[in-house]
Amino acid sequence: MRGNGISEAPRVLEVSHNGDIAVLKMGHGKVNALDIELCGHITSRLEELGTSSAPAVVLTGQAGIFSAGVDLIRALEGGGTYLRDFLPVLRKLFDVMFFYPKPVVAAINGHAIAGGCVLACAADQRLMARGSGRIGVTELLVGLPYPAIALEIMRFTAVPAYFREVIFGGGRYPAEAAATRGLVDVIVDPEALLAAAVEAARSLASLAPAAFALTKSQTRQPVLDQLQKYGDVFDAAADEIWLAPESASRIRDYVSRTFKKI
Repeated sequence: MRGNGISEAPRVLEVSHNGDIAVLKMGHGKVNALDIELCGHITSRLEELGTSSAPAVVLTGQAGIFSAGVDLIRALEGGGTYLRDFLPVLRKLFDVMFFYPKPVVAAINGHAIAGGCVLACAADQRLMARGSGRIGVTELLVGLPYPAIALEIMRFTAVPAYFREVIFGGGRYPAEAAATRGLVDVIVDPEALLAAAVEAARSLASLAPAAFALTKSQTRQPVLDQLQKYGDVFDAAADEIWLAPESASRIRDYVSRTFKKI
């Protein structure tokens, strides 16, 4: 791989190029938890690459983790002040990723949980390393609702027959089960993941860019229509729940049971 630039905070997000394909590698803490910094860096890099010569983007993680989702410990520590700043940044990341006009491929190198799963599902194609981890949305197990864009991304991605199970069941699926449910498109050996993702991105980038962008926009128009009709209302209701004192108690209980950190 030929290095071609690093973000201002390389421990948060490393930017390199494999030929003409841009590769974004999350490296934020141990689990690439989504916080203001990581969400902001991914969004900024995507916006910059959108006007660059790179025809496609691959997003991946490090150390066997794609992303464990929203940084719940940071949410507890920051409380309402932090969450009021964070939630719009999270929604913007999902929006930019999902409606990005160029091809985006997720190279899922390990666990992709909750917001990490949504982030992967916002890509045009998802490749997952065999036996490397699990993927799924666990928001309701924590006691938190989905931002409107997040739920619509999951509705767009999941096989309809499994949608309710995926959303309400909070399952964390290995690659094979995830593929059955539409969360993963291709399963590859771990050592071949990045190369396969770059090749998938290059294949999508070989399509006429204007035709690809228009077709992608057309396929996502129903999501945009839904968000324009109801997004603000649902997000206001979701934010109210995220900011409620009882939600902090639920988050604390979930973190103590799941991460054993507090």
